[in-house]
Parts: sequence; structure tokens; C-alpha cells
Amino acid sequence: MSVLQNDLPRPIIDELVRAALLEDLGRAGDVTSQACLPAGARAEAVIRARVPGTIAGLPLAEAAFRQIGDGLAFHAAITDGHRVQPGDVVARIAGPALLLLSAERVALNFLTHLSGIATATQTYADAIAHTSAKVTCTRKTLPGLRAVQKYAVRKGGGSNHRFGLDDAILIKDNHIAVCGGVVEAVRAAKAYAGHLMAIEIEVDTLDQFALILALPDAERPDVVMLDNMPPETLAKGVAMNQEAGGKPVILEASGGITLETIAGVAESGVDYISSGWLTSSAPSLDLGLDIDID
Repeated sequence: MSVLQNDLPRPIIDELVRAALLEDLGRAGDVTSQACLPAGARAEAVIRARVPGTIAGLPLAEAAFRQIGDGLAFHAAITDGHRVQPGDVVARIAGPALLLLSAERVALNFLTHLSGIATATQTYADAIAHTSAKVTCTRKTLPGLRAVQKYAVRKGGGSNHRFGLDDAILIKDNHIAVCGGVVEAVRAAKAYAGHLMAIEIEVDTLDQFALILALPDAERPDVVMLDNMPPETLAKGVAMNQEAGGKPVILEASGGITLETIAGVAESGVDYISSGWLTSSAPSLDLGLDIDID
């Protein structure tokens, strides 16, 4: 197996891939390959891109071919984050045909899904490259896949929002409703949080934002999310932030972000643009695995 450059801990990769292989193999393994393939058959396979995109998930594909059994050699032609064109070779696999075919779908499922996320993120990032804004993801991830989906966002040129409910405070509209207002919610969070825990609050109107900016620096949250606001309203929010005095808060825009709207949102001057679509709905990247028999 080749050593791939990635920033995902191997235990995370191996646990996800093992669960996927167990799900696919069921109780008897790949009965189609067992029934049809000649004993001892060997094969070579090539994974190629069929469309343009950005690759992510090679460490998981490698793990699928590694965990299925001994004897397969996996060689990545590129590393995650690499942009490909139709026909580009992504990886080569060689060894026992039974093992290769038994792991093929699990490997491709991870690779096409994560490459789709990386490609969507790269497309968004390219659209706002002329600004200082950054694309970030959300917690709208598939159960069990958050770590690898957020990894794919990074490989596509985006950044990661919080990973879960426990690593940052994000006060949303329902929290505000129960607390009685934005100021009350922020003050409660400030009283609870330790010095290493960031606080973000979501506001729906610039009037709510004005209440936040009226607070002393020590009482302000670290980040304010301007939710579902058009670019012209966002630009007003950016101006308010700069003119309020004291230390400006970090501004994040969210809500209904698309490829058609993201440039206008970024040009408003916000710092971050969050999109749940990147991890919840980005289409898989079309990659194919073709086999040549020895």
C-alpha cells in the first residue's frame, strides 16, 4: 500500500471503512465474485475521473482495499485536494480479483461522495477568490460521516465550522426565543463559557445586530451570523460592525447560499460564508474503476 498524505487519523478511517465493508459483505461475503471468478484469478484496476473535479477520500479507498484481505497493492496517482480532468488516473490497484471486486464499491462510495463535496467546495471557493471571505461548512452532515465530510471540505479549499454541539457555543433563534432576547442569550453564554470556548450568535435582523454591537467588547460574542440576508443588507451589517467602535466581531453569512449568489454575498465584506448544502446535498463526483485481467 502507498502512503497517502492526509490529515485524518488512521483509526477514524479504519473504523468507518470496516463498518462499510461489514455492511456490504453481509454474512457470506461477495457471493457473485466467489461464484464467477476462476480460482486464483488476478486483476489490475484503474480508477479514473470521468468529469472535472477535486479529489478527496483516497485514504478511505486505500483502507477498503487494505482491509478486505492480504495481497492487494494500491497506488495513488495523486493526493487528496488535486484537481482532475476527464481521463485522469486517480489510483491503480492490483492483486487477487476476488478481493479487488469485493472492496470496489465501498472504496468508490467513499471516494465519489467525498470528492463530490471537495468539488462543490472548490467551486464555491473559486467563485469568491477575489474577496477575503472564506467558505465554511455546517453540522448538516450524514450521521457517522462528519469527520470525513468536513475533511473533504478542507481538501476543496474550505474551512470547518464547529464539529459538534460541544466544541463551540452557537446561539440560534430558538435559543434566543427561550432566553428572551439576543443580549440575554449572549450574557448567559458568556457566564458559562470557559476562556477557550468561542461564542457565536445568529441574528435575523440588523436591529438585533445593533443590540450586540452596543455591548462592551468584553460582553460581545466572537462571531455573529447574519442569517438569510441579501447582499445589500449584509453590506450594511459590515458597515455597522466597522463603525460601532471597539473590536469588530467576525461576521458569517448563511442561508440559501448558491453558486449564483455566493459572489455577491462575499463582496458584501463578510468574513465567512457557511453552507450546509456542501455536506448534505453536493452530488457525487463521477469516478470509474475499470479492470484488466492478467
